[in-house]
Amino acid sequence: MAEIKNYTLNLGPQHPAAHGVLRLVLELDGEVVQRADPHIGLLHRATEKLAESKTFIQSLPYMDRLDYVSMMCNEHAYCLAIEKLLKLEVPVRAQYIRVMFSEITRLLNHLLWLGCHGFDCGAMNILIYCFREREDLFDMYEAVSGARMHAAYFRPGGVYRDLPDSMPQYQVSKIKNAKTIARMNENRQGSLLDFIEDFTRRFPGLVDEYETLLTDNRIWKQRTVGIGVVTPERAKNLGFTGAMLRGSGVEWDLRKHQPYDVYDKMDFDIPVGMTGDCYDRYLVRIEEMRQSNRIIEQCVAWLRANPGPVITANHKVAPPSRVGMKSSMEELIHHFKLFTEGFHVPEGEAYSAVEHPKGEFGIYLISDGANKPFRMKIRAPGFAHLAAMDEMVRGHMIADTVAVIGTMDIVFGEIDR
Repeated sequence: MAEIKNYTLNLGPQHPAAHGVLRLVLELDGEVVQRADPHIGLLHRATEKLAESKTFIQSLPYMDRLDYVSMMCNEHAYCLAIEKLLKLEVPVRAQYIRVMFSEITRLLNHLLWLGCHGFDCGAMNILIYCFREREDLFDMYEAVSGARMHAAYFRPGGVYRDLPDSMPQYQVSKIKNAKTIARMNENRQGSLLDFIEDFTRRFPGLVDEYETLLTDNRIWKQRTVGIGVVTPERAKNLGFTGAMLRGSGVEWDLRKHQPYDVYDKMDFDIPVGMTGDCYDRYLVRIEEMRQSNRIIEQCVAWLRANPGPVITANHKVAPPSRVGMKSSMEELIHHFKLFTEGFHVPEGEAYSAVEHPKGEFGIYLISDGANKPFRMKIRAPGFAHLAAMDEMVRGHMIADTVAVIGTMDIVFGEIDR
């Protein structure tokens, strides 16, 4: 009788955020996966090593490029680690702005995840629905930083500048007439806060639309229910964080349990799953979007009522105002020193973690007293999740492997850092 042998297949790069860098080697018995070996590589941007030759401020834009779907959340962890070493006080208004934009970033991340995960499993329309809302969120990014993605808006000591009093508006063009443009500009007549407030009012209804498309859809449930089940104990042992951990029923969220900035003043709930399968993790992230919307609403209300500084007054760390710099010799020297030499951070080490949309994103800094890090280590949430790939897909079909990659919400910039 002929001997039956498993055969090996290369799968990927299949996910939109695994562009050419995830090679999944599957050992198959027919169409059933016996073993999955994720090979990461070919990106190798060496962010941790590059940071050793750049000043603390020069390394900040690298953070945006780690997980380029959760830009400001990466900056947040980096700034918190520097502030911990400097023992720097951050103005309260800056903390509220940071929290608000961290939650806007969470929505950006979860919308891309939902659109792509649905798309991976054969649902075409959900991608277009999600990208419709991402446009508005990118406009918020652009209003404060001038960039749609790589914002570099958070700075050690606060944020780059205060929220603008006006929103950019669409212009009449060959493609869109005056009537269409007027309708598109309806919610852009006021300040950025007005625009964000309008979005928070509309967003719960839009999440309902996503749920109408997927939550009770029998094909979606067939693709996700009972797929990639992870028990609570195993999830903890594997180093899962974020929605991957909460989907298995473990209520752990750094915003609640180790609050940073003003998260301790926010009223929101932590959604948790029951069975730890792909469907549970989908439901957890859907509910997270609703809770992020609640947090943004609270920040908008507070920011309207409380003006104030948005960055530290310590000019050794943050630049003076343009007016001050052009009218005072001391301020000019501060400005020059800051942008040529950077600031010196006292000797020591610090670890700061944030509840990133994908899990616990941490920055571990070691300083030797110089103006650049002696060492930097990034704790990327996606790395631990991808390591569990073999365990999650073993015994499932090839098509289920695609659903499991989607449920992990991986982006390779942070995994292969």
